Amino acid sequence: MRFTSVAFLAGLVSAVSAHFHLQYPGPRGAFVESSEPTFCDNYGDATTNRTTFPLNNGYYSLNSEHPTWTLGVIISAVQNPNNFANFTDSSGKYQMVVNYFETSGEGSFCAPINISAAGIDGVKDGSNVTVQFIFDGGDGALYQCADLTLSESTTAIPSDVSCSNASSAAVTYFSSGVTPTFSATATSSSASSTSTSSAADAKAVVGVSGLVLSVLGGLLALA
Repeated sequence: MRFTSVAFLAGLVSAVSAHFHLQYPGPRGAFVESSEPTFCDNYGDATTNRTTFPLNNGYYSLNSEHPTWTLGVIISAVQNPNNFANFTDSSGKYQMVVNYFETSGEGSFCAPINISAAGIDGVKDGSNVTVQFIFDGGDGALYQCADLTLSESTTAIPSDVSCSNASSAAVTYFSSGVTPTFSATATSSSASSTSTSSAADAKAVVGVSGLVLSVLGGLLALA
């Protein structure tokens, strides 16, 4: 019985601490697991070493540590976007380049992204843009950003980038034009950018993880 309880709680710890890793295009900075529930994985400034990325018919790849998850990709044409409002249009809706969808499967995931097809103002050949990947595996939203220079002449992903899928699960798309339900509070150019809701998500995940770890430690001591 003790072993069963310990195994269950160990699995729960893994579930609440699972994340995703953006592989391509390269993220704004090194992956920081504890910061992923905040705006751009807590990187407030655009990188000067932008990825040259296809304006049309590009691809993105990531690694998921969740069995079932949702993803959406938003874009900003602001040169140094450092808050969620920079990714919205004049009506306050996210500027989506990949509409939210749900799928399943842990491991690698690769899919097409056609940025020009979204028809976003200021997004064209030669534009410096930032895309933000919003991932939710059921334990709160996680964020990673990539800073890009768009190019009509770039049509293929680099040869050293793997584009493969760990599963053949179906993808279910949701409606576009999502309106953010949180207030963006990150206005600094430092790497301290967060949002009200994402910070709450982070505290919730950390709180649950800490509780589970405490109980798990007690059970292990009794085992």
